[in-house]
Order: sequence, then C-alpha cells, then structure tokens
Amino acid sequence: MTCPACRVPVLTQFASSELVGPIVEGGLDPATDPAWAESGAASPAEYARWAGHLCGMTCLRMALGAGAPSLFALRDGALKYGAYTEDAQGVIRGLIYAPFAEYVKQAHGLDATVHRHLSSQEILGLLDGGRTVMASVHYGIRHPQRPAPGRGGHLVLLTSRTADGTGVHFHNPSGTTATTRAAELPLPDFERFFAGRGVSLPAGV
Repeated sequence: MTCPACRVPVLTQFASSELVGPIVEGGLDPATDPAWAESGAASPAEYARWAGHLCGMTCLRMALGAGAPSLFALRDGALKYGAYTEDAQGVIRGLIYAPFAEYVKQAHGLDATVHRHLSSQEILGLLDGGRTVMASVHYGIRHPQRPAPGRGGHLVLLTSRTADGTGVHFHNPSGTTATTRAAELPLPDFERFFAGRGVSLPAGV
C-alpha cells in the first residue's frame, strides 16, 4: 500500500500486516504466518527467527519504493556487509549503522548517511532537504498515549513533516493498526521515544 500522505509504501516487517499485533503483543508464533514465503525467507523457521529483527530492512524496502527486493534479499545483502552479526550462541545483533550505510551505497547506489547524534530539529531539516530518516525509537511509539518505556531499539522511517509543519509523519514496521503503521506525532511526543540517532536516505528514489 502507498501512503496517501507521503506517497511512500507502507510495509511491515511481518508478511501479514494483520498479524503484527498478535505476533508482537499477543505472543503468536511468527512461523504460523501464512504469508511467510512472501518475505523471501527460506523456511517458516528462518522467517520466525529473523523477522522481528528486520525493522531496518523494512525501512529500507519502503525507502526503495516499488520494485524493492524482498525483505530477506535485503537481509542477505546486509549480512554480507556485516550490518547484522550473530554471536556464538546464535543471538542476532544489529542493525549496525556504518556497514549498513556502506551496503546501501554499494548495493543500491543511495547516499546513506549515519547520524550518531541527531536532534529532532535536525530531522526536520533533513526532511525539508529531501531526505527520509530511519530513526531509532522505542517500539512503544505505537502507543504514544502511554508513558515511553525507553528510547531506541527499533527503527521507523520518517518521510515528511505533518501538514501543519510542527510534527513528523513516519512509517512503523511494527505498527499494529493502519494508524500506527503510517503515523503522525507532534515533535515533543516523538522525542519521548527517540534515541537521538539514525540514518538518512534520499527521498523519492
């Protein structure tokens, strides 16, 4: 689906968008997702193990627009550049920004810039300058009416300011409803979840 507000695709990191809520908040086994093969995973087990870690790849898919590779094809590319790692116990680490940016530049020809220290006002400047921003937020951002449990650990794609210019419009790969998948927040509410770092990409690729 293309977002009517910003014309950027709205995608989720789980293949069945209607199952995001049951998976991330209800404990449903991702391996039971009937659309798992659409992700490009080799098996339901691989899909279940990785999909929860692929918010960054979902943001990249949205930024790449129509014709983007599958979620797991992007994962495979990112793995080759070291943007994800696995330790001796098989624990998945990432997304690691610097190798991710190198992957995006080399494999997709996009000028990806790592922002290790990023303010919300700088985000607005990047959006105004024709960039999208993969921002590190807490996944609790899908419940902005609640106190923020923390900052960082999840990635969303900021695509534009809100119509009044004072807030941000973003796409959340783990949004559980249509209004949390393509969401808008006033800047002070966004800041409660934002970790102050991210990666910017050119818009409209």
